[in-house]
Amino acid sequence: MSDNTLHFSLNLSQWQAHQFDVQLSIPAHSASSLTLSLPSWIPGSYMVRDFAKNIVSLSAKKTAANTLTAEAFTQSSVSIEKLDKQTWSIQTDGNACIINYTIYANDLSIRSAFINHEYAFINGTSAFLHIEEFENSQHQLEITVDDNIPSNWNAHTSMETRAPCSLDSKIDADTNANARAWYFGAKNYDEFIDHPIYVGVADTYEFEVDSVNFTLLFSGNNNIDYARIAKDLTPICQHHLSLFGTPYPVKDYLFMTLLVDNGFGGLEHKYSTALLYPRFELPLIGDGEEKTDGYVTFLSLCSHEFFHTWHVKRIKPNVMVKPDLSKESYTNQLWIYEGFTSFYDDVTLARVGTIPAQKYLDIVAQNISRLLQNAGRLKQSAAESSFDAWTKFYKQDASATNNIVSYYTKGGIIALGLDLLLREQSGDKVCLDDVMRVLWQQYGKDESGTPDNVIQTLCKAHFDIDVSDYLNSVVYHTDDVELEALVQRIGIALRTRAKVSSEDKGGLSLKVPMKRQLGATLKPAPIGLTVAQVFEGLAAMHAGILLNDNIIAINGHVVSQGKLQRILDTTLESTAEVSLIRDGQLLNVTLPVMEARKDMAFFEINDADVFNHWLGVK
Repeated sequence: MSDNTLHFSLNLSQWQAHQFDVQLSIPAHSASSLTLSLPSWIPGSYMVRDFAKNIVSLSAKKTAANTLTAEAFTQSSVSIEKLDKQTWSIQTDGNACIINYTIYANDLSIRSAFINHEYAFINGTSAFLHIEEFENSQHQLEITVDDNIPSNWNAHTSMETRAPCSLDSKIDADTNANARAWYFGAKNYDEFIDHPIYVGVADTYEFEVDSVNFTLLFSGNNNIDYARIAKDLTPICQHHLSLFGTPYPVKDYLFMTLLVDNGFGGLEHKYSTALLYPRFELPLIGDGEEKTDGYVTFLSLCSHEFFHTWHVKRIKPNVMVKPDLSKESYTNQLWIYEGFTSFYDDVTLARVGTIPAQKYLDIVAQNISRLLQNAGRLKQSAAESSFDAWTKFYKQDASATNNIVSYYTKGGIIALGLDLLLREQSGDKVCLDDVMRVLWQQYGKDESGTPDNVIQTLCKAHFDIDVSDYLNSVVYHTDDVELEALVQRIGIALRTRAKVSSEDKGGLSLKVPMKRQLGATLKPAPIGLTVAQVFEGLAAMHAGILLNDNIIAINGHVVSQGKLQRILDTTLESTAEVSLIRDGQLLNVTLPVMEARKDMAFFEINDADVFNHWLGVK
């Protein structure tokens, strides 16, 4: 180990307490004191999570020696001064020292750390202290387990493996093959924390796409059809690789999936992604060939995260090139990065034939429907949504739909509109793909960081197309993307209708629409229904029905979801009497009977050849 290398030793034997122990060995140094900290957020997830709150204990010792060796050495305790919620200072007088700390790991969100009987999942931001004076030094990691851990546990990460060094436990290289210790390394702290780590029982499956090696990892041992997943992911990965072109930024890539009974999530990294997904939504060996909605969503999630390999992890806002992980880093560009990626994750599935054209249009229609139901889209711009992600998007409550807009959803529709506008203005010579390639060449390869006006600047400079008016209206103001006219030229028509049921998400449907609409999201209660969400401008809000009200009857009839809707649809009166319980009080309110709002979007294909040409499908 070089003189300035940091060595982390991670022991996972305390899984029953959801804890793991870390020993950090720091060599002799010129500074008289060191500053230790843990990030407060993880790149790609724009919320302060205060990872340091999970440090159970922390202590430090310095050695009399000037260098650390594998042999025993004289130690003396070092006082630690806590500077703030996540920062400490230790007085070392330049001596080598050892930091010992314990982490509580019980956050199964793929954004933090988790350990149980089956595996440990660790993000570096949750586990590895940042030493300010050594942030550009080599970082090495030893992971160890003892007899308390099953013998079939193994370690997986996209971080480079290495041989044990003199500081590692007295375990020879052959022991590594017995899966009791594993060794990894990175060239600096930023790289070190960008490789999620999985240690435990797992299934893996490898496949290759255009000389890039991909590994599928799924927690536990399962009956999942990994060959089918690899086959379906192959053209998706090829699409993204071909879009941006050679040389590819990765030679190896890891899809790491934590399987749960119920959960969903994804977080991008430079050489891997961490996913959270329901195990029984994936294809099992023996299933038919039909792709369920759950499986399509998984493929779209993989598409989304792999697209981030270029778009976010390398092409990125200028403030994210070297973000301060101790506090929020604000940008109004997330509509570009998450929005454009949301456009590509689904359109790619249609382009490569994973889903049929109508299925893709139904997915887009569902996104438009979410916007149409969302009064917040008229109050918050996509740029403002990006900037306020820290406090609004990532901390949503029941009022969110009325007050904010998603930079994912609105950004994806903005991307679709921009593609159609570019094609219209260029006579089909320029599309969004061309913009993405320019972004990669100009800002991604060297990770220089994009300015706020990057899209309009590139479109004008490279293609002589002025999109500033369009972006000003739909990004920096709250105008809807006027898709109706734009989509006509690609052989489809955008329509709207009322909901057919409370579960309706939008898209093409042959069912009879509702006549009337309550304007609230309801969930079953022991008697009646509990109000989970109230939509602005609709009947429930006009009646004064509030969040968490328990609706027990309408016009004197105890209600279920279906009965309430039938009573509304068939009443001949202009009002209905609603009985509800609020904070232990029985109340009666007058509900205006209002026609159902046509806020469900759907597409009709008028010219399949023209639409397939836009998709690039022959």
